[in-house]
Amino acid sequence: MNIKILQSFFFTCTIAYASNYPNFTKYELNNIKNHAGQVAKNRALDYTATIESLKKLPIQKQLDRVNFYLNQLPTKADIINHNKSDYWETPKEFLTCGYGDCEDYAIIKYFTLLKLGFSKDKLFITTAYEKYTGQYHMVLSYFESNNKSPLILDNLSFKILDLNTRVDLKANIFINSTGTYKINKNNNLIKLDKEHPKFKELMQRVKRNG
Repeated sequence: MNIKILQSFFFTCTIAYASNYPNFTKYELNNIKNHAGQVAKNRALDYTATIESLKKLPIQKQLDRVNFYLNQLPTKADIINHNKSDYWETPKEFLTCGYGDCEDYAIIKYFTLLKLGFSKDKLFITTAYEKYTGQYHMVLSYFESNNKSPLILDNLSFKILDLNTRVDLKANIFINSTGTYKINKNNNLIKLDKEHPKFKELMQRVKRNG
């Protein structure tokens, strides 16, 4: 589906990375059905119900179940899905079209865990070099505590392991709403001077279109 069509039927809003995002109004759900079909509407409803059911679980179970649930969404390369080499979907776009690339899983997991009450200071969309394929990949990192290797939520794995255990990955840049960072050998994050342009553009679309 053309991404401009997806964007056109979401309410214009001014959310500032709201803790309840993504949520769907009745108007949005009806428009999803009209533009993308009943299956897409059901997917949005199922997401809402599933995440709501996780709110009282311990942190580790929330991480495991969010990773498992969202990894079941099928993958599709950006060039096929959006006719672009690199497009970062908002969570609502991902749930509506039903397909995503690696960055889209990291993004929707980021917002989903914020929705469940996780601190924005502990969650980072992370670019990484995949050593065995020689390609760049994107995952979500969760820092349980300072000086501890972050846990990695990866769309290619249902098992959550820490970064030091993931010998196949070499983390590059850590990104969230507080800035862009590198990691040192002690697992401390070093803030970089510049914002990440793709993340900035994503957040602008989230605020504008949902």
